[in-house]
Amino acid sequence: MIDFNISSSALQERIEQLGSFVGNTPLFPISRVFQKPGVKIFAKLEWYQLGASVKARPAYNIIREAIRQGDLTEGKHLIDASSGNTAIAYAAIGSAAGVPVTICIPENASAERKQILKSYGANVIFTPATGEMNEAQDRARQLAAEKPYQYYYADQYSNDNNWRAHYETTAEEIFAQTNTEVTHFVAGLGTTGTFVGTTRRLKEINPNIQSISLQPNAAFHGLEGWKHLETARVPNIYDPRVADDNREVDTLEAHDLLKRVAREEGLLLSPSAAANLLGAIQVADQIDEGVVVTTFADSADKYGEVMKMIFD
Repeated sequence: MIDFNISSSALQERIEQLGSFVGNTPLFPISRVFQKPGVKIFAKLEWYQLGASVKARPAYNIIREAIRQGDLTEGKHLIDASSGNTAIAYAAIGSAAGVPVTICIPENASAERKQILKSYGANVIFTPATGEMNEAQDRARQLAAEKPYQYYYADQYSNDNNWRAHYETTAEEIFAQTNTEVTHFVAGLGTTGTFVGTTRRLKEINPNIQSISLQPNAAFHGLEGWKHLETARVPNIYDPRVADDNREVDTLEAHDLLKRVAREEGLLLSPSAAANLLGAIQVADQIDEGVVVTTFADSADKYGEVMKMIFD
């Protein structure tokens, strides 16, 4: 049983200690599935942090700032809606810090995600699969409004601490790890925090860096966490002005790329990570020189059924 009876001062101290386990992920060179003289592709391996995904960054920043501001106090639950990785990041960080976490998630979430959330001690509220993330968001918002004394509503889709996490960490890491040579940043749109925050800071550092956003080429797709913005509820933190270009990627092409990356690069990627690489390759194919950087949100660990389908 996780002990959530922790004083505010101890909570503040504990969350600061956990900061060293978030971010600072390695930059991996893609050298076999893509080769072109004068052009390089690198990817941030985001599963090398607490919670094992890119969502550790915004989840940690959201929790830390809520504690600092006094919105998340002793015994109060953080509540939010998530399709998977953010939920797991909240739960991992919450269990380590002493913050109880309640997650609203569609009932068709994968068995792996359900088991991981249970292992971390999160309280899980399932919403109908037919309502997808919209209904999960509405349920979290409703519970927080009904019981403000019990819940702090994190609202990752509207919380500026989501994109600020990437503004303060991801962008700085990319610039330093490429020895200031990054020319293009490519990332998919989900909550849009990774793309918006990283791009805003990279543009401040060097306005010549090109940022290209990615989304699925159809409303019904298999890219966990991504949004087809034309048909989805657009996150409030999204800023369409930051992208230099917007591209679409195909889910089946991303699945095909998974096999090559496993056999030629030694990485087992999630479908969304492969989709990011697919977009990065599209960009790299069209330039004569440059350094293209993307993010691999997570590994294949939480996608048992998808991986079985792809590799069988």
